[in-house]
Amino acid sequence: MLKGIPPLLGPGLLAILRAMGHGDEIAIVDANYPADAHAKRLVRMDGHDAPAILDAVLSLMPLDAAVPEAAFRPCAFGDCGRLEPVFAAFEAAIAHREPGFRLVPIVGEAFYDRIRAAYAIVASGERRLHGNIILRKGVIAHEGAAP
Repeated sequence: MLKGIPPLLGPGLLAILRAMGHGDEIAIVDANYPADAHAKRLVRMDGHDAPAILDAVLSLMPLDAAVPEAAFRPCAFGDCGRLEPVFAAFEAAIAHREPGFRLVPIVGEAFYDRIRAAYAIVASGERRLHGNIILRKGVIAHEGAAP
């Protein structure tokens, strides 16, 4: 156990979060996603739901403010306007940890291509369909740095 670090985050995921650079992306995927087949680096967190993992990750990792969009979800059943309950949970975690960012839908295969290109994939135990999210890592500026 470490002070200030959610116990949900184990050493494997902490190492990945620390090693990621500005602009790298990490995907948190649901239990149905073929994470083993698609991951460059894989962390298994089968006993945890995706929104809980998202909240823990965002407690340490900033989203990328240098681009217009830094958090992405799939379009449920091909409908980008369809808001699944898991998306609301993702939006709540983002609003709590990284206010000002919105969750952007990406349609079809383009979303899954982006997961395959991610720096790492976290395989959750999320059982809700479309319980997948991609995050783009930002920077932490030193004190006194211009915004």
